[in-house]
Amino acid sequence: MTEGFLNLLKPPGMTSHDVIGAVRRIFGIKRVGHAGTLDPGAAGILPVAVGRAARLIEYLADCDKAYRTELILGYATDTGDDTGKVVERRENFRMPSEDEIREVLKRFTGRIRQVPPKYSAVKIGGKRACDLARAAQEVEIPEREVEISRLELKEVRPGKLFLEAECSKGTYIRTLCADIGRALGIPATMGFLLRTRVGDFRLEDAVILEELRERKEEALLAPEACLSALFRYDLPEHRKKAFCNGLSTNVKEEHLPKHFRVYCGEEFLGIGGYRSEEKSIIPIKVY
Repeated sequence: MTEGFLNLLKPPGMTSHDVIGAVRRIFGIKRVGHAGTLDPGAAGILPVAVGRAARLIEYLADCDKAYRTELILGYATDTGDDTGKVVERRENFRMPSEDEIREVLKRFTGRIRQVPPKYSAVKIGGKRACDLARAAQEVEIPEREVEISRLELKEVRPGKLFLEAECSKGTYIRTLCADIGRALGIPATMGFLLRTRVGDFRLEDAVILEELRERKEEALLAPEACLSALFRYDLPEHRKKAFCNGLSTNVKEEHLPKHFRVYCGEEFLGIGGYRSEEKSIIPIKVY
């Protein structure tokens, strides 16, 4: 049975949906999904689930992510990146010093609030914000809280900053770039974007589509190995059959996370949940 996760490197110019189409053709299987959409112009890690592993892809949604990006100073666009329409421009501005830049970056580290760009997949009244914006409809996107665990200045060039960031789900690097520029007093937009990590999926281990066409099943990763961000719970041997049959198991623990990996010995059984009122583990998805 063909199943597992793929650590794919999406090239710029392809949509995430294009990548899914290519994977379906390579394996000859329809059941393929991905976690964490990347913009067409962006490159980087795109976790892809094949076969039964597609049932587990939702548990990658909460994983933290890492990016490298180019912040361009001097103009801002309606999309937040360099593909959009210029809405503000400043020809002559003083390039801030590295010390000034680092002081500003400190303000964007930790838990911050940001408004996602109107050209994004954020749902407003059941419709994507980008679709409403393209239809010239007014889009009001509510502010959200995100966490930037690391924000590092890697290089400064005339009119450009090169940054690395590690952040929580729901963080828009386009918005981060625009907000940093605003804090510096200079309009800014995002240039290139490279996603270097999604949870356990790392850039140095990624494969490109050309490699996948040659390696096929050899490139598939065991689903449970890619879910280490989830707490692991070891179920007693005598409750294995009950869990696999959809039955709950009473436990002594009083505090367990909402979702977690369930094992019996070294065998991955699936995803479990905890009912605090009954102090029991229930099967969410049996694998």
